[in-house]
Amino acid sequence: MLTLASLPLAALAQQGAAPVPPPAAAAASADAAPVPQIGVLTMQPGEVFFERFGHDALVVLDPTSGTATSYNFGYFDPGETDFVGRFVRGEMMYYLVALPLDEDLSYYRHSGRGASIQWLDLTPAQARALADGLAERAKPENARYRYDYYTANCATMVRDTIDRALGGGLHAQLSGRSRGNTYRSESVRLASPSPWMWLGFDIGLGPFADQPLSRWQEAFVPMRLADALRQARNSEGRPLVMAETELLEHHIDPEPKEAPRHWWPWLLCGLLAAAGVLALRRRQRLLGGIALPLWLFCGIAGALLTYLWGFSAHQAAWANRNLLVLSPLCLLLVPGAITLLRRRAPRAWFRILLWAVALLAALGLVLHWLSLQAQVNLQWIVLLLPVHLALAWVLGRRDPSITGR
Repeated sequence: MLTLASLPLAALAQQGAAPVPPPAAAAASADAAPVPQIGVLTMQPGEVFFERFGHDALVVLDPTSGTATSYNFGYFDPGETDFVGRFVRGEMMYYLVALPLDEDLSYYRHSGRGASIQWLDLTPAQARALADGLAERAKPENARYRYDYYTANCATMVRDTIDRALGGGLHAQLSGRSRGNTYRSESVRLASPSPWMWLGFDIGLGPFADQPLSRWQEAFVPMRLADALRQARNSEGRPLVMAETELLEHHIDPEPKEAPRHWWPWLLCGLLAAAGVLALRRRQRLLGGIALPLWLFCGIAGALLTYLWGFSAHQAAWANRNLLVLSPLCLLLVPGAITLLRRRAPRAWFRILLWAVALLAALGLVLHWLSLQAQVNLQWIVLLLPVHLALAWVLGRRDPSITGR
């Protein structure tokens, strides 16, 4: 188990930071009872998809024994009944687990992920209440909590625990401030090294994810929470973080930086694809082969978005207007594509569906202009709308001169 002597206090002194009080100093407080030292442990993002957002935990250093315990809110049980179903429905249950700090750090050490600790300047009463509350919360009968990716995750649970210890002081300092980041911008930024994960977030998130976040809400990302704590004050007006040091060096790719998102490259791709469709207007069999995977993708994606909105607890996916450009109706176009591949003419309902899909996509653009429930999805509209319109124009008309070549 990690002890007080093994913590890098010398490094703190070299950096000019106030060192963590030794057990003797903690015991010499106004209250005769020993005062635990509280720290926030922040782990950098990893390479596996579920590690992309980083992680954190609360550390309690016992001044009597000199041992450090990590209280980690990031555990779940894959053997739990209906685990997969709960995950899909957004009803995941996570656990708070208490374990020795060196044991908690071992995984991050082996995977090359950096870790740093921020020691908090709390009053003796606040530190004891926080430590006692964590010990009680970590008991098996109390450890479970309903997980939400944005509002109840490892970072927000740490944030809320510190806020309770400060009597709401952290929330008061962070709730009225914003840098303009959103759940979507933070998600696509951190997921960007994994294209499929980035794609899932950007398509799957609805208007809820595009609200500007306060610094309080932004702390759902562990690294953002660490940054917020550096700027926060304790109940006596002093800096909340009295000492900070790196426990593990980061050896893999760093956290992705913020980058502006432009919609015009998507429009260019959409127009080029639409021009290609128009150029192939007399080769409907080839168009059917090209449209088949597109309609499959749009239809399956639309079916998933429909499920997430209507049948799951994933609030961030509700009212997603990407449904207008990724319509489940596209699945009904697949038989028509197969008919074209067989050199046959689809029936009348196929043409009606083609125009319905195109008009729904156009409605998405109108709603975006009207800014009703603002959603950052213009890039998907300008990419797919030209293609839907071109396919409807070419395949949705009666033209006896066009053959099924």
